[in-house]
Amino acid sequence: MKITGTFIDEISHDIPHQNWGRNEWEQDFKHMKAAGIDTVILIRSGYRRFITYPSTYLQQHYGCYAPPIDLVELFLELADLHGMRFYFGLYDSGHYWDSGNLDQEIDANRYVIDEVWQRYGHHESFGGWYLSMEISRKTKGATDAFNTLGLQCKGVSGGLPTLISPWIDGKKAILASSSGLTKEDAVSLKIHEQEWSEIFAGLKGSIDAVAFQDGHVDYHELSDFFEVNKKMADQFGLQCWTNAESFDRDMPIKFLPIKFEKLRLKLEAARKAGYDKAITFEFSHFMSPQSAYIQAHHLYNRYLEYIKTL
Repeated sequence: MKITGTFIDEISHDIPHQNWGRNEWEQDFKHMKAAGIDTVILIRSGYRRFITYPSTYLQQHYGCYAPPIDLVELFLELADLHGMRFYFGLYDSGHYWDSGNLDQEIDANRYVIDEVWQRYGHHESFGGWYLSMEISRKTKGATDAFNTLGLQCKGVSGGLPTLISPWIDGKKAILASSSGLTKEDAVSLKIHEQEWSEIFAGLKGSIDAVAFQDGHVDYHELSDFFEVNKKMADQFGLQCWTNAESFDRDMPIKFLPIKFEKLRLKLEAARKAGYDKAITFEFSHFMSPQSAYIQAHHLYNRYLEYIKTL
């Protein structure tokens, strides 16, 4: 299983920003292409007051700052140039993280979706939508939010595919600000299946693919959770992707590039489970030859060596 997609973490609210401009992003897309990546996914078009494109609506109604560069236009131009598919990630107001209520995310994004499609929908590489509301368990309003926003995305764009990337509430599912690495109240395999089967059953054609984040359970648990995820995806007519995290959750420093052996274990588990696609969070910080982390340069080399053996 090769990594053929990556998130682009442009806001970097819990990972140091690399302060790249057009030249650095142009070079990174070349590195992505060389590694076999054909899909780039904007993980969010904004977080709270920081945004990636000059949204009139978000600046007027959420007090967002005017960005120094239109990154959405830049990423679409580069995706056009390199023959990649670009997924637009919706806006995250931050209200859900504060209140647990998804209503604000729905209200904001109903305007963002229309604004973005009108502004950027002409790009050949605009190939899908990423619903950026990250959840792990049965969350109040989650199914309604997925349905409302997913169906609107598909409606304005002529049916372009939609993606979600939830996390498994395993023992490593802790806040980045936490001093610990694990927790005791991890979800069981049975409850995980029950809760997500209920969520998927409530979808009304609004979501096309699900890419569970793979870093929150231990390596010996991957096989069982991956098998259940694939079974649920098949049952409810979803593509089953894996979000192969290329950063390490096992170290007290949050977050550094992952040890290659661990990444390989996760990709092999996804292959054995019959997953449809592997994407990563995320190439530019944790796998790029020009990352601020030198360990990422070496991970890129090890990964290229690995895929040559497949």
